[in-house]
Amino acid sequence: MMNQEKLKGHLLILAANILFAINMPVSKYLLPEHVQPEALTSMRMSFACVMFWITSLFVPYEKVPLKDLGLLCLCALCGVGLNQGLFIWGLNTTSPVDASIIATAVPIFVMILAALILKEPITRMKTFGVLLGICGAISLILQSTQGSNQASSLGGNLLITVSGFMYSIYLVVSKPLTLKYSSVTMMKWMFLFSTLITLPFAIESIWNTPAFHKEVFDGQELGAIFFVLFGATFVPYLLIPLALKRIRPTTVSMYNYIQPIVASFIAVFIGQDSFSVTKLVSAALVFSGVYLVTQSKSRADLEQQNSQSFSKNACNMKNNA
Repeated sequence: MMNQEKLKGHLLILAANILFAINMPVSKYLLPEHVQPEALTSMRMSFACVMFWITSLFVPYEKVPLKDLGLLCLCALCGVGLNQGLFIWGLNTTSPVDASIIATAVPIFVMILAALILKEPITRMKTFGVLLGICGAISLILQSTQGSNQASSLGGNLLITVSGFMYSIYLVVSKPLTLKYSSVTMMKWMFLFSTLITLPFAIESIWNTPAFHKEVFDGQELGAIFFVLFGATFVPYLLIPLALKRIRPTTVSMYNYIQPIVASFIAVFIGQDSFSVTKLVSAALVFSGVYLVTQSKSRADLEQQNSQSFSKNACNMKNNA
């Protein structure tokens, strides 16, 4: 039976992924007519940076050594800078449904990285799951080059794929840090590094944002921008480290499958996109791969199984003697 802490972790990452999913059609509405991609990306980072540093004034202070600051800088680059930047640029030229389906490949990336970095075993079930997921993602990307549907593009889908891979690196690398520091401490440094790197290149784009230069401000337009900055950046990035404290990175990444369900429903409902049979098949392949990968045994599970087997054999040998 699931304990209370693990249940909290599941609920936290569920909420974060629902917010990320809602962000896809909202950002698609803003890009590029109301806000340029580079401006929206930099505004997300700058806004979250200010919010997390203000929030840090109301929580216990945690000193972070130089070594961990370097690791937080890497997390900022992978989990915020490249992840958000590539995602926004990709979403600018592809559809919300394509973006959300590709995002479900993140658990597969996480499992591969866990095998390389954390020495997690690669079982037959895991291998088959990876192959299924990759087939689904590649199938979706290749569809972008066929037909006359301009809602999707090969370049945009590839950018979304790389964005997901960067996010996967962040989930694996940041796990040890979540056990040492609060989510506010982690995020205030990560978004500070991201803002310092990206803001100098986006100041002009932010200043020239059409939404800020109208005689009569559009409430829907400004509301969408605020949601992206607060609801789809500050809140979910606050929740992710809290979830990582309680459940494994692979389990956290599994919740990405919520994104295409929510994002597809919203995008189709408001007329931004349509969900074809071919996309449904691609999604089914990715979902199947994700399920098999996350159901395969971890290194800890195998070590526990081997330990139990060794103890049982030792007990049998003692009884036979």
